[in-house]
Amino acid sequence: MAKKGSATRKLITILGVIVLVAVLAGVVGSAMGWFGGGPAEKQVETEAAELRTITQLVSASGRIQPEVEVIIRPDVSGEIIELNVREGDFVREGDLLLRIKPDIYEARIDELNAVLLTQRSRMEQARASKLQSEIEYLKNKQLYERELISQLDYLRSKNDYEAQQANFKAAEYQIESARAQLRRAEEELQQTVIRSPKNGTISRLAVERGERVLGQAQTAGTEMMRIARMEQMEVLVDVNENDIVNVSVNDTTDIEVDAYPNRMFEGVVTEIANSAEVTGGGSADQVTNYKVKIRITTPHNLQSGSGEMLAMDVRESPAQNFSPNFKPGMSATVDIRANTVYDVVSIPIQAVTVRDFARDRVAESDTAAVNGETRTRRAGAREDFRRVVFVNDNGVAKRVEVETGISDNAYIQVMSGIDSGAEVVTGSFRVLSRELSDGDRINVTTRNQFAARGEN
Repeated sequence: MAKKGSATRKLITILGVIVLVAVLAGVVGSAMGWFGGGPAEKQVETEAAELRTITQLVSASGRIQPEVEVIIRPDVSGEIIELNVREGDFVREGDLLLRIKPDIYEARIDELNAVLLTQRSRMEQARASKLQSEIEYLKNKQLYERELISQLDYLRSKNDYEAQQANFKAAEYQIESARAQLRRAEEELQQTVIRSPKNGTISRLAVERGERVLGQAQTAGTEMMRIARMEQMEVLVDVNENDIVNVSVNDTTDIEVDAYPNRMFEGVVTEIANSAEVTGGGSADQVTNYKVKIRITTPHNLQSGSGEMLAMDVRESPAQNFSPNFKPGMSATVDIRANTVYDVVSIPIQAVTVRDFARDRVAESDTAAVNGETRTRRAGAREDFRRVVFVNDNGVAKRVEVETGISDNAYIQVMSGIDSGAEVVTGSFRVLSRELSDGDRINVTTRNQFAARGEN
């Protein structure tokens, strides 16, 4: 009875092994094409290569600022007793902006006037002393020539005359010094009145009437306000070191401002920095950028602070004559049109993928069957990554190595490898980047079908 049960279990085990082997053979056979008429077709999307105009875009982000902005700082210190502008006001060159309390500087002028009068009085005294010593010297000189006085008396009168001459010169110099101090004090008094250096808009006002400001000749004084030409705005962006070599002065740009979604504005590159700005230096997060200034050429801020409308009457066509009102500090994204090529073979960017040719060569040459098992040796093989596209060749994916050029946001230039009209595989991403191989059978489907299936 025990032998019968043992035989039954053995038979069951053998049958189980046979069934498992049959299942595995069926799966492998279906995949390899032994059964069912060949390998399973991969579902792909395709698009024809066409002649297009490709414009290389360099994208960067930054903030809007005035092209010309003047910071108003005082040259003298004191209390603001008069403030004639508010932030946003339009001012013209020479307009009075504010006054600083002049009492101290007026008192200083009175003091220096008194000093100047004193020095003039001393100069007159020095002049009289000089004349007196000159008379004495000339008299003693005649007496000495007649040998009526001693040489010592003569030399004493001569030295006294020369000393009085020097005193008179010193008095003249002291008067010049007093005059210079007076001119400086008068200039400081004039500096208590701050006037606009040019036409523009008060873009920032940092002081109020009654505040005290600090002004020094050696260091920057208190920032009181800024005057900017608001109708001449620019975008200051950071361009990465890898892209800056493609950017040139006078390149045209498309500008998108966060405050005006779904609208594009035009611009032109006016200045490219020569010095880099490095952040995170010495770490894995180090970033090297260059500052680039882009003038906004689309008419903007046309309503000046003086109330004059510089633009056309927007009532004629509001959409066509729309004029944005940019403010300093607004965020903006810029696409710089760096390079353009015309009528070149181009394909969608996603059609270009990368394959390791070294791995394929090793797989072909070093794969050997050992004890019914497949073993691949890749030790010491160097990577050989190349750009390729897959072309639909009558339902078979044909891998083609390509040389690419510049690209825009959607298409990339193909310089060699395929011609216009070739049908290239563009998706799905998972199939194209991981699964598709040279010689695979493919079935062309539509992008909508892929979306419905939820594939990438």
